[in-house]
Amino acid sequence: MLRDGTRSWPAPSTGLVGSSLGGFYATALAEELDCRAVLLNPAVDPARDLRRYIGETTAWHSDERFFFRAEFIDELRTISPAVLTRRERYLAVIAKGDEVLSWVEMSERYRGCRITLLEGSDHALSDFDDQLPEVVAFLGLAPA
Repeated sequence: MLRDGTRSWPAPSTGLVGSSLGGFYATALAEELDCRAVLLNPAVDPARDLRRYIGETTAWHSDERFFFRAEFIDELRTISPAVLTRRERYLAVIAKGDEVLSWVEMSERYRGCRITLLEGSDHALSDFDDQLPEVVAFLGLAPA
């Protein structure tokens, strides 16, 4: 769906923003489109991390139930870029206080990219307002 919806986008002026699993998807799509991406506490290996949720489970932000199918693991593995090219296209905002994902693993995955490493904060980046000027400038939406 993402590929189909973005096929005609002009890569030089396209910017993606994704948080957690959305950061994983933004990375995969940025590699395909050759565009910039801002990654907020991005999932590094969701195929590994989500394997334990196969079956009926609940949404992270609610008690809504849904089925996470085993084939989703293979799909995640298939779209995961083995290598990040043009690391200058990425800004990773990583919180050391992330209670869901490892900030060390995120930092390793995005080594060589522009990284804003936050002391504290949390997985939801509750203090995101403080990061917004850098995100907007990186995407070329306002002067740096």
